[in-house]
Amino acid sequence: MKTARPLPDDFQRRPFTVVEAAEAGVSPKRLRHHSLAALGRGIRCLAPTLGLPLSVRVRPFIEVNERCAASHLTAAELGSLPVRQQKEAPPMYHLIRPEGAAHLNRPHVIVHRMKLYDDEITLLDGIPITTPERTWLDLAEMLTVEELVVAGDSCVRMPRPEFEGRDVPLCTLADLQRMIDRHKGKRGIRKARAAITLIRVGSDSPQESLLRLAVVRAGLPEPELNVPITDDRGTRHHEPDLSYRKYRIGIEYEGEHHSDEGQIVRDIARSEKYTALGWTEVRISKRHMDHDAKAAVAKVRAALVQSGWRPGR
Repeated sequence: MKTARPLPDDFQRRPFTVVEAAEAGVSPKRLRHHSLAALGRGIRCLAPTLGLPLSVRVRPFIEVNERCAASHLTAAELGSLPVRQQKEAPPMYHLIRPEGAAHLNRPHVIVHRMKLYDDEITLLDGIPITTPERTWLDLAEMLTVEELVVAGDSCVRMPRPEFEGRDVPLCTLADLQRMIDRHKGKRGIRKARAAITLIRVGSDSPQESLLRLAVVRAGLPEPELNVPITDDRGTRHHEPDLSYRKYRIGIEYEGEHHSDEGQIVRDIARSEKYTALGWTEVRISKRHMDHDAKAAVAKVRAALVQSGWRPGR
């Protein structure tokens, strides 16, 4: 059997559509060669795709179908919203089409046909994808209220330009509310309405969101998020992840990076600053978040009580 003619370099490293390959000069005979795997009608690949970025893997499934965009869990992952990862093997890609569009039955894709407005689709690296606020609303079909709050906190948080290269949130609370008002009868709408009352601007990580929710669920006062400590002279100091200014308590969630040597030094300096300012530091780690965050809540409650808080006040 003759060795197949090499594909153009770009097609050797990613899945591609038959149409784009033909436009690049690949012959129909080469596209039928057994060395190429068919990922569905009109999509081929030369090598396994699981190790490729999601945007590269999902792109041909959108391009081969008219009036489609990435949505739901796929859009969330592309847009870096914190949601549980899909466990399907092979992975399934969520696509959305407007109501009335023809039904699609293709391998590797879950197609959602529903009401869809033009301003609910945007481009991310050239790929049509639902906007953050529409993605959040669609996630209400799949996530718990708590998970939806975590995703919503991530949508509305103010980014840190020095780390993220942007200075505006993915969307606003008003944008999320507009989606709820626009799609009143949508599946999951009750969870969305419950979640939006709990979403706050200022949470910098899913762990901070979950900690805040656990504290409030336990009947403790709701803490402020990433508000700078200001001393008696008006000097602004660091920003605790969560805080109670009235009780001079700062709560810090220690992620995995806090085990780095440099971070340990910074954490010690931060603890010393808390003491110098007359504040109490409460440090929470992953182990405190087990079992519905009971250990974390206990630490926060103890600090509040020691600082004069009493239930009902």
